[in-house]
Amino acid sequence: MTLLVLLCVFSHVFYLQVSAAPVNNVFKHLQSASKFWHISDLHLDPTYHVTEDHTKVCFSSKGVPALDPGVFGDFLCDSPYQLILSAFSYMKQVDLQPDFIIWTGDSPPHVPKEELSTDIVINVIANMTRTIRQFFPELPVYPALGNHDYWPQDQLPTSGNAIYDAVAKLWSPWLNPAAVETLQKGGFYSLVIKPGLRLVSLNTNLYYSPNEVTVNMSDPAGQFQWLQETLELSRQNMEKVYVIAHVPIGYLPFAINTTAIRESYNEQLVKIFRNYSDVVEGQFYGHTHRDSIMVLLDHKGKPVNSIFVTPAVTPIKSLLEPFSNNPGLRAYLYHPENYGLLDIWQFYLNLTEANLEKRSEWKLEYIMTEAFDIEDIQPHSLHELALRFEKPQSKAFEKYFNHFMVSYNLSITCESSCKMVQVCAVHFLDRETYLQCMASAGRPEG
Repeated sequence: MTLLVLLCVFSHVFYLQVSAAPVNNVFKHLQSASKFWHISDLHLDPTYHVTEDHTKVCFSSKGVPALDPGVFGDFLCDSPYQLILSAFSYMKQVDLQPDFIIWTGDSPPHVPKEELSTDIVINVIANMTRTIRQFFPELPVYPALGNHDYWPQDQLPTSGNAIYDAVAKLWSPWLNPAAVETLQKGGFYSLVIKPGLRLVSLNTNLYYSPNEVTVNMSDPAGQFQWLQETLELSRQNMEKVYVIAHVPIGYLPFAINTTAIRESYNEQLVKIFRNYSDVVEGQFYGHTHRDSIMVLLDHKGKPVNSIFVTPAVTPIKSLLEPFSNNPGLRAYLYHPENYGLLDIWQFYLNLTEANLEKRSEWKLEYIMTEAFDIEDIQPHSLHELALRFEKPQSKAFEKYFNHFMVSYNLSITCESSCKMVQVCAVHFLDRETYLQCMASAGRPEG
């Protein structure tokens, strides 16, 4: 019960201790564009505390000594409450005037199974929900469940359960009754959030490779059929759709020939999104903790959909990983009438500096269109950018990889096989074209 007790203490104490983040005025010349925030992978670790014994700083390090723990966290630990509060404080004070927030899951920490329970997971999600609502009481928030938002982790079921019931109740002020009903039954939902704009929140955890509950199921929870019916109805009603989920489609940019969800499910989702590319305006994911893009191509190689994976707030990495990520927050700019995606404004916290100075100074890491000299973040623009990544000694790719790590370490480079895996993952989301890319990239030139 340690985690549960700490949750209660943290929610009452540290909320009062957040330091003010500096206000950023960079949005003031963009009042004509609409905006929304994207947050993901908060991974609160209530046990985090700075102590001389670095093996006891946080449960999420699993006994491995923390590297350099400070008030805002450590790269071997999940988020202390103070880090999460600093993120929300910055979002509030930056005066972005957003229309809504998308929140793509994973609130509990990476701790051993026996340290958690259904009740603790519900309490962590409730704590994060209350915290978001305290900072943004009038702002709509549209969540998606993550693979850690269940106990045991990854094993999200295909029918109603205590956690689906709990989040349906917790999130009901942000949703409508129809959305609450499907969330309660299968962990997914859709609703119209603006005239002509529908948001679809998928439970891609049903397709996640470690989920033993859904092995050999052709359509877990009937979500494929529901998704196709929802997108077909949107097409008939001339709606545009934003798709949000936790575990992304496509191939992982840091692992050879590996999809995050099971390959057969990935093939089905890619097929659906190709068929409804005229309806789906953008896809937004989390889970990997890194910053990446994908461009869905149709069967003729035409770019038809923009896909974004936002970096995590948590800075955690495993001991053997060569790099991690600084905590990140993201804002999207979009057209207020046709809902076309215009730009990304990526913010980050230099964790090492924040701990050294004992204050959080979130900064603008990059503006997508300016960083890469592209017109917007529509599929054709991202496609042209991805082609630039493929060139030898591509400065655009070097910058992209630095952003992938959220400016964690400028000295770390990505060449040869590392670059091949990254580049193929951007452009090729189905097995056939991905394998073709990997094969051609592996052949010597000339």
